[in-house]
Amino acid sequence: MQYRTYGKNGFKVSLFGMGCMRLPRIVLPGTTEAQVDKEKAIEMIQYAADHGVNYFDTAFGYHNGTSESVLGEALEGGGRREAVKVVTKQPFGVMKTQDDIRRNLENTLKKLRTDHIDVYLIHNIQKSAWEEIKKRKIIEEYEKFRSEGLIRGIGYSYHGQLPTFKEVLSYYSWDMCQIQQNLLDVDHEATEEAIKLAGEKGCGLVIMEPLRGGNLAIPPAPVQAIYEEYPVKRSAVEWAFRHVINYPQVSTILSGVTTLEQLKNNIEIFSKPESTPNCLTPEEKEILTRVKVKYESLAAIPCTGCEYCLPCPQGVKIPDVFARYNEGTMFGSFYGAKRGYFFLTKGKADASFCVACKECEAKCPQHLEIPKQLETAHAALSGWIE
Repeated sequence: MQYRTYGKNGFKVSLFGMGCMRLPRIVLPGTTEAQVDKEKAIEMIQYAADHGVNYFDTAFGYHNGTSESVLGEALEGGGRREAVKVVTKQPFGVMKTQDDIRRNLENTLKKLRTDHIDVYLIHNIQKSAWEEIKKRKIIEEYEKFRSEGLIRGIGYSYHGQLPTFKEVLSYYSWDMCQIQQNLLDVDHEATEEAIKLAGEKGCGLVIMEPLRGGNLAIPPAPVQAIYEEYPVKRSAVEWAFRHVINYPQVSTILSGVTTLEQLKNNIEIFSKPESTPNCLTPEEKEILTRVKVKYESLAAIPCTGCEYCLPCPQGVKIPDVFARYNEGTMFGSFYGAKRGYFFLTKGKADASFCVACKECEAKCPQHLEIPKQLETAHAALSGWIE
């Protein structure tokens, strides 16, 4: 296993970190509910810990609040907990009062069967919540936990654009930050520039979604044809990982695994001698650029995400709906897209609320038939079981 320094913190972490958001699941017979297949999940976590993986990432809400418990049970005993770093997150949305913040942490510690968390994150900081996070002095609450030895490091996870990322990064001396990045998101999310900024600040940098929810693992035929042109034969998974491995600023790369086979394959890739910073040749970079362009050409709805259609009177997040639908058509699978749409549905921002008023159509610079396409997208994206 390749290891890298965790920013200014100094300790070494495995380049591959096991994400615990996509543990194997069992759909309960006769229901629309699923639960973690605990036996398989524990086997995978213990296998990872016994084969060089020393970084495990979970969160308060993963797997309906059970992921932390499964991870805690898997790491208990055998010296595994002492040998690894356990990272988890508390979302701002469950911090209703200052007392809630401590109560949630104490509950998490019990679930994880540990007396401390190595790095504790404010989960999924959003632009809309950032001012309130500062006003509520959430970071100061975390500092109290650190002074008491309940947590060792303070960090945050972020899905969003570069300007707010820069503001959050510069506000505090974070131990780490966690962002989405992959070969398709170099111009989206916090962008490639965020990686460089985190490195300059000495902040431990963790990458999530390197496979875009697993979608980059099985490329459509036009994309696979580009990979096949290169003389060195690699799986699409390895190509996607190498894109992120290439950045020297990256400390560890998280990937959620659902099967033991996936886990073993990931460990093999991250254990290769060439899995090092600046590993990509100019020819490989050119291949990945062409792959990105090809994926983007497969999008079904030519939405640019300009948001001129917003606000929708019914609260539909139109660009987000189209982004999920395009994700499904690009990758030839709606598996990951449906999960993303599930959270739009929970937030009552999905296409089912469209009343075809066509106010959005009048504002769309692409002249899209938005209500009609929302209906198509909703039909394709509905049905996820969490």
